[in-house]
Amino acid sequence: MEACRKILVSGIAALNVNVTDQKIEQLLCFIKLIEKWNKAYNLTAIRDREEMARLHILDSLAILPYIEGARVIDIGTGAGLPGIPLAICLPEIHFTLLDSNAKKTRFVQQVVLELKLKNVQVLHSRVENYHPEKAYDAVLTRAFASLSDIVRLTSHLLARKGVLLAMKGQNLDAELELIAEKKSVIPVSVPGTDVDRCLVRIELPEEAEVR
Repeated sequence: MEACRKILVSGIAALNVNVTDQKIEQLLCFIKLIEKWNKAYNLTAIRDREEMARLHILDSLAILPYIEGARVIDIGTGAGLPGIPLAICLPEIHFTLLDSNAKKTRFVQQVVLELKLKNVQVLHSRVENYHPEKAYDAVLTRAFASLSDIVRLTSHLLARKGVLLAMKGQNLDAELELIAEKKSVIPVSVPGTDVDRCLVRIELPEEAEVR
């Protein structure tokens, strides 16, 4: 794992975010768990641990400066991305990680137990069927759906003045044209890769907010 450690240390320095040595150890443990469970659970198409460090961990941490509020829900979390890396690095924020795939939520629950993450709740549910008692400050998605579908499927989860944060690739013009809500596109650079990334921040009009 020494190569992964070097990738994370240099990548985190390039992102200019504050991550302690203890948190880097947790991130490395997360990579080991993905690698171990991937054989049986098919969690991710990426099999190389160094690529996991770049395309899963650093990709997730690249949006860390843009996380808002005290309660965040990661929709379609899959293997726990970006929710687990963000929860490791932002222990003061409560994260809910939701996915409709039972195998993946079982894996994420095991990660939470092994890494002793006190700020993470794991839910096995379809997003349209989940109605929380307390709404969220931010809804986070990574490769989940089109922007218009994200707004349609997740807006009921948001608190007043909450925001949708959608991790996307580039060439979004067609998707952006289909949503009327106030939005901004934040370019995101993932160290050690040449992938094109951006974060779309969407604010719902107050009349659309339900909580």
